Amino acid sequence: MENMFVESKSKYNFDETVEKLNEAIAEGGWRVLHTHNLQETMIKNGYDDVLQTKVIELCNPKLAHQLLSDNESRIYSNMMPCRMSVYELKDGATYVSRMNTKMLSMQIGGKVEQVMGGAFQQAEEFINKVSK
Repeated sequence: MENMFVESKSKYNFDETVEKLNEAIAEGGWRVLHTHNLQETMIKNGYDDVLQTKVIELCNPKLAHQLLSDNESRIYSNMMPCRMSVYELKDGATYVSRMNTKMLSMQIGGKVEQVMGGAFQQAEEFINKVSK
């Protein structure tokens, strides 16, 4: 479990991190499908003690097609789209976290390992543009 989730400290503040990640995602040929503002959701539900947190759903249609067009690998569609979370901690720093889908896909093997491993590597490049 220790390496199943990865966290990187951003060299930017929260808003800049989200903005720069969105730019990197677009430049990399991916699409941001939706950004969930979890702090806003919590406030609407009466919880005002949650720091800024956004979950970015991103997709590379070419990679997604490789899994979705194959009956054997469609079972893994519940892990799509890819996600990364940007959040603040009480120390004021901003972090980006994501699931290590490369590690998970290695347990599956085959096409899934190839596609999800590749997706993870590309997402890491986006995150490297904001991390220290």
